[in-house]
Amino acid sequence: MTQRKYFGTDGVRGLANTFPMTPDVALRLGAAAGRYFRQDKKQHRVVIGKDTRRSSYMFENALTAGFTSTGMDVYLLGPVPTPAIGVLTRSMRADVGVMISASHNSYQDNGIKFFGPDGFKLDDGAELKIEEFLQGEIDYAKAENIGMARRIDDGLGRYMEFAKSAFPRKKLLDGMKVVVDCANGAAYKAAPIVLWELGAEVISLGVNPDGFNINLDCGSTHPDAAARAVLEHGADVGICLDGDADRVILIDEKGQVADGDQLMGLIATQWAARGTLAQNTLVATVMSNMGLERHLDDQGITLKRTNVGDRYVVQEMRSGGYNLGGEQSGHIVMSDYATTGDGLMAGLQFLNAMVESNMPASQLLQVFEPMPQMLENVSFTIGATPLENSNVLQAIADGEAELGAKGRLLIRKSGTEPLVRVMGECEDEALLKTVVMNIADTVRSVA
Repeated sequence: MTQRKYFGTDGVRGLANTFPMTPDVALRLGAAAGRYFRQDKKQHRVVIGKDTRRSSYMFENALTAGFTSTGMDVYLLGPVPTPAIGVLTRSMRADVGVMISASHNSYQDNGIKFFGPDGFKLDDGAELKIEEFLQGEIDYAKAENIGMARRIDDGLGRYMEFAKSAFPRKKLLDGMKVVVDCANGAAYKAAPIVLWELGAEVISLGVNPDGFNINLDCGSTHPDAAARAVLEHGADVGICLDGDADRVILIDEKGQVADGDQLMGLIATQWAARGTLAQNTLVATVMSNMGLERHLDDQGITLKRTNVGDRYVVQEMRSGGYNLGGEQSGHIVMSDYATTGDGLMAGLQFLNAMVESNMPASQLLQVFEPMPQMLENVSFTIGATPLENSNVLQAIADGEAELGAKGRLLIRKSGTEPLVRVMGECEDEALLKTVVMNIADTVRSVA
C-alpha cells in the first residue's frame, strides 16, 4: 500500500502548530474528508468532539470550516470521550465522526481521528483516499450549499446513559468507594457522574482542566496520585483514564497498579466461563505479556495478536467475529457494547465483577503472573531511520540470539511519537536488562 504522509496508527497526530497539526492542514483535512464522505448532492452531517487541551478549540474551528465548505453540516459536541464519537456517529446518523485529541500525550500535542458512519475508526484505505483529496484540489460547495454548524448540548448525556449499559440493570455500587482519575481530560464530567449515579461514593481527581494540564502527572500514564488517593481514602478501587478516556488502568485497594493485560485476562476468563466469549478468543497486540498468553492457554482460550494500535485490534475482531480485545496500555474493546476502546465502560465491567464475586480488587486483578518485561523508549530526530542502521540491526540480532527460547524482543517505531520502543521479555531479568539496554543504547547512538 502507498505510504501515508499524514495518518499514523491512530489518525493524524503531532505537535500543535507544527506540520501536520496546523490549522491550515486541519481545514483542508476537514474539506478532504467532507469530499470523501459526501459522494452525492444530498445533505450530510459530521459530529465533532474534542478533549480539553487548548489547541482542540483551534482545530475544532478549522475542521468546521473545512467540512462546511464542502456542504456538510457540522454538529459540535464539545469535550466528550473518544468512544462517545463512535456511539454518536451512529445514533445521530452522521456520515463521519471526528475526535480531536492526542490521547495520553501532553497538551503540546494534538490529533484528529476519524470514525465512519458505522462508528468504527477508518481503515487504511479510507485514510489514504482522504490524503489523496487533501493533496489535490478541494471541490468546494456553491454558496447556497455551504453547510451549517451548531452545538449539541445533550451529546455527553447520551453517552453517559450508553456507558451505564455496561453495568447490569438493577445492580448498584452501594457501599463501594471509588477513586476516579480523569486526567483533566475528556471524561472529567462524565466519569464521576456515571459512577455516582450507579451508587458509588466517588473521589474525583483530574477534573479541573485548564487547557494545559491534561495527562499532567495524572491519569492512566501517571497512576501514582490515584494510588495514593486509594490508600488515603480507604477506597475499594481506583480507575485511571487517559486524556480522551479510551483506555483505563486499575488500582486495587492496596494501591497496586494493574495494566490492561490483567483486566483483559479477567474479562476473557469470566466471559469464557459464561459462554459469552465469542469463539473463545481474545485479541491483543504483540505488546501483551507472555504471562497472559500462558494463562489463557491454560484456560483453553485462544490469544490472537495484532500490530500495536487499537484500530488493528478492532479490525481483527471484526474480521474474525470476536467480541473482546485490547492492549496492555488499557484500551479494552468490548464490541458487544462499543466500537472502540472505552475506559469508563471497561472500568464498569470490572466493578461488576467485584459486585458479583464479592471479592476485593487485589484478588481479582491477580489473574496471572506476568513474565518480566522491560520497555525502553528512545527518542530520535524526526526524519531519521535508526532501525535501518546496520549497527542497530546487528545489536537486535545479537539480542535475539542471547535470549533464544527464553524470551522475545519487539523493537518498533512509535506510530504517534518520534520514539523507538525497545521491548523485551525474559524469565531471566538480568539478561533481559542487558539485552534491552544494549539495543536501546545502540539506537540512541545513531538517533
